[in-house]
Amino acid sequence: MIRLLLADDQALVRRGLRMILETEPDFRVVAEAADGHEALAGAAAHMPDVILMDLRMPNLDGIAAIEQLPADAKVLVLTTFSADAQIYAALRAGASGYLLKTAPPEQLVAAVRTVAAGDALLDPRITRRLVQEAISGPAPDASKAALSSLTDREVEVLEHVARGRSNTEIAAAVFLSEATVKTYLGRVMTKTSARSRAQLVVLAYETGLVRPGDAVITAHPE
Repeated sequence: MIRLLLADDQALVRRGLRMILETEPDFRVVAEAADGHEALAGAAAHMPDVILMDLRMPNLDGIAAIEQLPADAKVLVLTTFSADAQIYAALRAGASGYLLKTAPPEQLVAAVRTVAAGDALLDPRITRRLVQEAISGPAPDASKAALSSLTDREVEVLEHVARGRSNTEIAAAVFLSEATVKTYLGRVMTKTSARSRAQLVVLAYETGLVRPGDAVITAHPE
């Protein structure tokens, strides 16, 4: 059973999401929230597997809420084209991915399953603009320090992750077992304090480890 929390300030949006998601036999909506404070309280009380988070909410917005969630929280941001800068901030804060609110129901269901499995999900229609945002200015000192803390092998694994490759594909590329790749990935996430693969993608682009055109970022179920 995949337990879900719906965080959106519009009751009609939450109702629509609930209707779509609860048609899946293994989905259960355990809580709803109308702002970031309610999202944090609901997450603490119900420990959902995935939080579907709107970014523009009163009192405490989605980005601030993501920053305050536990490190193991999995967040799928639901947004619109006009929120590019906010999506980038949400990914840096630790969101696992994002999806446009105009996405069809079957895509929403697939997105929830992807995030629940621990994978990154970046909508290809706006990923290019997010990447441009990431490289438009100097990398934050924290990002540069995080990258410098990695070994050569860990940097190699990070680069493959940022290019959109699954653990299976990385293992084949670097001639290691998939279990060993997962071990390296865990070390990378620990050293960089990253909470999701999506956050690692942002780090790689911010620091210039990968450049636009190097890859098309997609979700890979593991």
